[in-house]
Amino acid sequence: MLLDGPICDFGWKAPAFTLCDPDGRQYSSDDAMGENGLLVAFICNHCPYVHAIIERLVADAKTLQDDGFGVLAVMSNDYRKVPADSPPEMKRFAHKHSFTFPYLIDEDQSVGKAYGAVCTPDFFGFSNKGELQYRGRLDDAKMGVASNRTPELLEAMRLVSTAGCGPEHQIPSMGCSIKWR
Repeated sequence: MLLDGPICDFGWKAPAFTLCDPDGRQYSSDDAMGENGLLVAFICNHCPYVHAIIERLVADAKTLQDDGFGVLAVMSNDYRKVPADSPPEMKRFAHKHSFTFPYLIDEDQSVGKAYGAVCTPDFFGFSNKGELQYRGRLDDAKMGVASNRTPELLEAMRLVSTAGCGPEHQIPSMGCSIKWR
């Protein structure tokens, strides 16, 4: 099912969380916070919308990390219903796409629910004070066409690092619904 994410609730405080990657290593959102902020991306392995953007997401995430942002990807789908999103498949997906950031399992779906995530991909960009400043799409590229794109998330996060706030106009991310239990 195709869904659009809600608009940004500027200043909303990120609920702290600790999740494990497929190898059992724990990562906390507090520890992942970079000097300029934090991007939390709700993604999964099977979604065609995630597949369409994954190379650009990985490249933009690397740029953000180089710019002093922390980046975490969270998989909140019920992988018992969608085996393609299981932890072994997450590990394979992250390796295949050369993730430079942790890809975490939201086993009980509590993080996805606390954040109000609705689709994959769904992006939450926080200032270094933990305040939500971006809840939009990755870029303006059409499905399957990535040339001449405007990297909206990257530009928004850079604005957050210099001005302390995200852009007033944000276009929600679009994707597949999160598979809740």
